[in-house]
Amino acid sequence: MMGYDLALKQLEQADTRKVFEQVYADPGSQLERVAGLIKRHQAMYQSTQAPLVLSAPGRAEIIGNHTDHNNGLVLAAAVNLDTVAVVTPREDLVVNLSSEGYDKLSLSLDSLMPDKALAGTSASLIKGVAADMKERGYKIGGFDAVMNSQVLSGSGLSSSAAFEVLVCFIFDALYNGTAIDATTRAQISQYAENAFFMKPSGLMDQMASSHGGMVKIDFGPKTPVVENLHVSFAKAGYDMVIVNTRSSHDDLTEAYSAIPHEMKAAARLAGGVLLRDVPYDQFLKAIPGIRQAAGDRAVLRAFHFYQENQRVKEAAKALEENDLKRFFDAINDSGLSSETQLQNIHINVNHQPMSLALALAKDVLKGWGACRVHGGGFAGTTLNFVPHERLQAFTGAMEAVFGEGCCHQLDVRNLGPVRLV
Repeated sequence: MMGYDLALKQLEQADTRKVFEQVYADPGSQLERVAGLIKRHQAMYQSTQAPLVLSAPGRAEIIGNHTDHNNGLVLAAAVNLDTVAVVTPREDLVVNLSSEGYDKLSLSLDSLMPDKALAGTSASLIKGVAADMKERGYKIGGFDAVMNSQVLSGSGLSSSAAFEVLVCFIFDALYNGTAIDATTRAQISQYAENAFFMKPSGLMDQMASSHGGMVKIDFGPKTPVVENLHVSFAKAGYDMVIVNTRSSHDDLTEAYSAIPHEMKAAARLAGGVLLRDVPYDQFLKAIPGIRQAAGDRAVLRAFHFYQENQRVKEAAKALEENDLKRFFDAINDSGLSSETQLQNIHINVNHQPMSLALALAKDVLKGWGACRVHGGGFAGTTLNFVPHERLQAFTGAMEAVFGEGCCHQLDVRNLGPVRLV
């Protein structure tokens, strides 16, 4: 099996180690992780071809809560937890996938139509990515893969986007010479999630994973405008920490969908389709009519949209000027707006894990750093910027309430999908 031996030898080369040092904070353990995956692929598939080793990152929403679906602004970042695949091509249209912690998967790409029976499955995402790539004129083909993901489901770091982006990168690397640009890759991934996985979502998650680094995204133009920002919170003395409150997202679909629904209702009543279409002054004049037809919450959520877009601009400018205090002020203001105007912190007044996590964070941080709801809200995770010297106290306070391992310490990954070997 010369191909596998060659791949394992490449892990020892200086150029490969440089790539790992760019991608990971702990390159030594990641080299061991990849070596194990290569050996597992060999044991399962015994391919005659040298495998590719590909990686795609998870993402964190930094600021811009529920703005993407109304063509607003977002600041997001790829993070240094990833999904890795060891993959070889096939001569047919069969995809075989073995992912640690999940059942083995085998499917054919002969039929690429949405299937309600597959909705919510990895198979649907693979087919959805393949379908949109084929529609756009790209080549597709079968492959054998083993995967390992540090972007755990339910971690709030968008494991689905990392998977979609990685699958697109696999097809691209195997059959198209990596010809697909980052924005197109994100759009293909979003299509798979919307049309085949059958989950409505904006484009933020896929854009952050696909572009890598810290990015300011403007969803107003037909092709989103992406601006790269260069920052390492770790080097500035802060840890970016995601806290998993271990609260369930079950039965929250209606609560999630109500947010874009009410924002779009406010936009229509103010004379537009999306809130981004409606000038702020025009919205203000339309408030009496919006209140009467859609209720006060729709007005408050629209206020959040307009003000959150301004906060995104302020946060990006603060990072460019290396003013962390101003940046953290914007993050904290975003969290307060999510709580009071967007109202996506809790539904049941007797069960408020998100509010509790934020209260604990503020108690430990005592005015240092920042905290806010992370992602869709109502349940799940919070985003926190914690000074290095307070990390132990912060982690202890959170684990005492939400259990051991609830804190995920992160930093920004400056690369999107990348070939490791």
